[in-house]
Amino acid sequence: MKKLFLFIAICLVSIFTVHAQPEGVGQTGGMQLLFNTWGQSSGFMGINVANSTGIESSAINPAGLGAANGTELVFAQTQWLIGSGIRGNSFGFSQTLGSGSVLGLCVNSLSMGDFVRTTVNNPDGTLGTFSPTMLNIGASYSKKFTDHIYVGTTIRMVSESTPEVRTSGVSFDAGIQYRSGVKDKMKLGISLRNVGPTLKYGGDGLAFRVLLRSRNSFDSGVEIPTAEFELPVVLTMGGSYDFLIGESNTISLLGTYFSNSFYWNQGGLGIQYKYKDYFMVRGAYLLEQADLDGSLSFDAHTGLAVGATIQAPFKAGMKNDEGGDAFSIFALDISYRTTNPFGGTLTIGARIDL
Repeated sequence: MKKLFLFIAICLVSIFTVHAQPEGVGQTGGMQLLFNTWGQSSGFMGINVANSTGIESSAINPAGLGAANGTELVFAQTQWLIGSGIRGNSFGFSQTLGSGSVLGLCVNSLSMGDFVRTTVNNPDGTLGTFSPTMLNIGASYSKKFTDHIYVGTTIRMVSESTPEVRTSGVSFDAGIQYRSGVKDKMKLGISLRNVGPTLKYGGDGLAFRVLLRSRNSFDSGVEIPTAEFELPVVLTMGGSYDFLIGESNTISLLGTYFSNSFYWNQGGLGIQYKYKDYFMVRGAYLLEQADLDGSLSFDAHTGLAVGATIQAPFKAGMKNDEGGDAFSIFALDISYRTTNPFGGTLTIGARIDL
């Protein structure tokens, strides 16, 4: 109980470390760090900070990685804001190391589609096209310290580039989960994400040549200076509770609060129904301060998300700790998030637990 009180105290103190700054919208960078392109957690709108598990926790709360067992492989593809041409691909791998430790690796990339290439001397777009790319590579480590407490961290490389302009840096995530009750039915979680040094754009695309003096033809290369920008830090706090109905059915209720450094603070509620280990359906709604007081909202996602998971166990050809047949799981995930404008965000993923 003392550990639970300590956990709650940390949550209450941490909530004051990040404050909503809606006037900072457009002044931060690395926004792809907030894009959830995983099949399961995207159906929750990312509010599953307390009960996230597996490699998908790297995008929500790295502490949840510690609840994984064995080997996990995950792949997901996202059509972000259908109609915009933005697509995301995600790959994740996690491995239990023993002594309650789990190591994970995840790669997230975004393709922005083709843009017409123009220059000052060729403004009509006769130079072909180019495609910006965004790439994040994260390494996560989580450990189960007691029967109730999980702690995790993620170090992530952040990269944005066009053929002639680019930036790169690192960000850090940290999180903790507290689980208690029969089958860990009560869960609390807190995570702080996207903490890191400021970034700055550079490259040949920001350089040009100018005449040193108007009397001669001598020129020199000059690079346009760019301002540094911060990463979108976000503090997330949440809880969940599982209602166990008989031997086969579980209903989970979730609630989460987001304290954003660059945007309105947000709150979310979610629900999930699970039948054994075969089928799950979930939904969530994310509400922000702008929705309550009529302020201008800058987020295309309108708050509603739904998702489903179908899982099929199969024999792994090994024995478990009790001497029986060990089973692995193959799962398919799908989620859809409503947006205004565009046609929503669709994510489809596959997962194998060995």
